[in-house]
Amino acid sequence: MSQRPTALINARVIDPAAAEISAGGVLIEGGVIARILSPADTLPAEAEIVDCAGKCLAPGIVDIGVKVGEPGERHKESFKTAGRAAAAGGVTTMVTRADTSPTIDSPETLEFAARRAAQMSPVRLAPMAALTKGRAGREMVEIGFLRDAGAVAFSDGDHVVENPKVFSRCLSYAASLGALVMAHPQDPGLSAGAAVTSGKFATLRGLPAVSPMAERMGLERDLALVEMTGARYHADQITTARALPALTRAKEIGLDVTAGVSIHHLTLNEFDVGDYRTFFKVKPPLRSEDDRLAMVEAVAQGVIDVICSMHTPQDEESKRLPFEEAASGAVGLETLLPAALRLVHSGDLSLPVLWRALSLNPADRLGLPQGRMAVGAPADLVLFDPDAPFVLDRAKLHSKSKNTPFDGARMQGRVLRSFVGGTQIYARDGL
Repeated sequence: MSQRPTALINARVIDPAAAEISAGGVLIEGGVIARILSPADTLPAEAEIVDCAGKCLAPGIVDIGVKVGEPGERHKESFKTAGRAAAAGGVTTMVTRADTSPTIDSPETLEFAARRAAQMSPVRLAPMAALTKGRAGREMVEIGFLRDAGAVAFSDGDHVVENPKVFSRCLSYAASLGALVMAHPQDPGLSAGAAVTSGKFATLRGLPAVSPMAERMGLERDLALVEMTGARYHADQITTARALPALTRAKEIGLDVTAGVSIHHLTLNEFDVGDYRTFFKVKPPLRSEDDRLAMVEAVAQGVIDVICSMHTPQDEESKRLPFEEAASGAVGLETLLPAALRLVHSGDLSLPVLWRALSLNPADRLGLPQGRMAVGAPADLVLFDPDAPFVLDRAKLHSKSKNTPFDGARMQGRVLRSFVGGTQIYARDGL
């Protein structure tokens, strides 16, 4: 890494903590933000100057819930391809899931993933570990050892720990260590085998469906156990309006609870499935338009804290099946930012509020120093043009898998440069 200071000037600087946008830039020295610049500031004579041409400069995205195929499913996504996709999408920290093959449920598998990421990926890795061995919901992992090995949170992904006694033990032990537990709010009995959300559309399409009430029931059970144990808890995805009152109440009574939502549930609805298009099959299934609007409002009000890509690569064969049988999930590292900017262009969210959910809140929740535009913070930054129009071509994605619901969609917002620790890790062609 160059020892010369770098000055990014002539930018619109987004500060999610102060909830403001200002003209100026940043001075980077030693991998951290040394100074927030105003247009009139004098720069060091030896500084390398990058003219941002009036574009937006923000903290790099901290994306919670990224699935990488290593170990076991490198044909779907490797740390190398995921890292490239993240850099191109302005994601400078990938918070990776434990639902690999084998499951990341021991210090050895966690250290393997961290080592591979350090070798192959240009972005930072913050790995999660499983909550139970093999994500089977029966036996708790060694939370203390895994935390010492670098796990930032513990989650069985979309596998619900069905036995409340087992889950409460996990929460109690995690609480004693101050560890964060991330769970998938869903009643597993009601949601088993479901492909879409129940309603007229599901009936017309003849697809197995799940009621939105399953999410509320799962969340209320989890929150009751959190209230009992005092654990730190994060709901990976809240997608239905019916779940919001329980979440709001938990926060009001002082439980240490946060929640996320995927970009797909903020920008798409159940009708996008259309004629059984499997790229739109995600978990939980896409919801009604009323639910989508309620999630956008919940993000604006801070009830939902985090927006994530829920990046889930699947190969072509697992998606080229009847809708009911096709694998769930969509890639999202490169589409997270332009899709999220739809909410800015529609007037639903401001850029600082959006970046609070994309960077500041996830970093704060995981105890990471990234995600903020402040002196002394790591110089993990993204420079982007929020208005640049383009049509998404899935064949051009850096991800190894191409299962995006946005293929062929008209989008606005291009990443121009990405920086990790002050080092440029991505630049659009021509820059």
